[in-house]
Amino acid sequence: MNNGKIIITTIKKHRYALLHKDNRILSAQVLRTDDHAIGNIYVGRVTSISENIGAAFVDIGGGCLTFLPLAEGKFAHITNRKTSRSLKAGDELLVQIVKEAVKTKLIGVSTKLTLTGRYVVVGEKTQRKSDSGRAADAIHVSAKLDKNVKERFRTLEPLQRITADYSLIVRTNAASLSDDEPLIAEASQLSETLAHILQIADTRTCYSCMYRSLPDWAVFIENAYRTEFDEVVTDLSDVYRDLQDVCAQISVPVRFYEDSLLPLFKLYALETRLQEITDKKVWLKSGAYLVIEPTEALISIDVNTGKYEAGKEPEETYYRINTEAAESIAWQLRARNLSGIILADFINLKDKTREAALLDQMRELLKQDPVHTRVVDMTALGLMEITRKRIDPSLAEQLAR
Repeated sequence: MNNGKIIITTIKKHRYALLHKDNRILSAQVLRTDDHAIGNIYVGRVTSISENIGAAFVDIGGGCLTFLPLAEGKFAHITNRKTSRSLKAGDELLVQIVKEAVKTKLIGVSTKLTLTGRYVVVGEKTQRKSDSGRAADAIHVSAKLDKNVKERFRTLEPLQRITADYSLIVRTNAASLSDDEPLIAEASQLSETLAHILQIADTRTCYSCMYRSLPDWAVFIENAYRTEFDEVVTDLSDVYRDLQDVCAQISVPVRFYEDSLLPLFKLYALETRLQEITDKKVWLKSGAYLVIEPTEALISIDVNTGKYEAGKEPEETYYRINTEAAESIAWQLRARNLSGIILADFINLKDKTREAALLDQMRELLKQDPVHTRVVDMTALGLMEITRKRIDPSLAEQLAR
């Protein structure tokens, strides 16, 4: 047993899904209160075209305006006319939510439809041949999987049959399967669902929701590494009812917590744990600390010695602080869901061997992140440059919406 838990509860005014392990939060999701979840598919209407910024603005119902890159018009399923792929105002088309609204930015949508399961993602084929003229490889496998595992999935005949019509991505979670049948069954079910959506789209009225993704707490569970938790616990009765079905599919226990004297969020000191991944200053056990500052262009992380005494061997002291800071930075990036360019200003080391060891340590730590994250190098100014793929809004952005 790994003693990690996914906790779904209310803390102050927000509902959260939290991956809690080793007395800290590894990842967090603020659960949405609106109905426009990522993955939902609608019949939307183009309200206007802006050639200057290469965008079409699409209403998906109730006056909810979304942003569609104009270049995606060539992939669009237009339901109210049969003509060229050049979009115009008044067109009704299938769009899927791919990005949440952030600050002044609208919800982002796409015409390239995909359905995501626990083990596989099935999507429309948008390219039939590669640049060399050969048929494009339609089975893609997570880069985090072992080479032999990748080859096994790529050569599965049932998956190859599905890719005659659809693209397919095998997710990292598939590595936990001892039997390929659940993956094949999920891929078949998702491809059939996508085929049905495309088949009936022309018969549906504008603003119809053609596909509704799983609740975000269910997506959170599906995206978590199965090796990091051994149960799901909640004190929300409405969530508990649905949780039982979701957890039964992945063979993980689900527990309903009831204790009027000790609420679930107090049992695990979740307010304190959340503060650790939302505060600007993060204290390390040594007495050193980090300062994490997101900006429009990048994320700045500064490592400070704080209360730590350098002693007679300052270089050894600084290296020890840097290694402790590296572990905390890797955790904080995931827990806060920070993305884009991250510049970490570690304490300068004169010994280049130790600097190289610090880079190697950070690379190893970031391999544990489910989101693609990599160390680029040390810049000329001695800053460690890290990039992390943007999947969802950061925790701070979720709390502000």
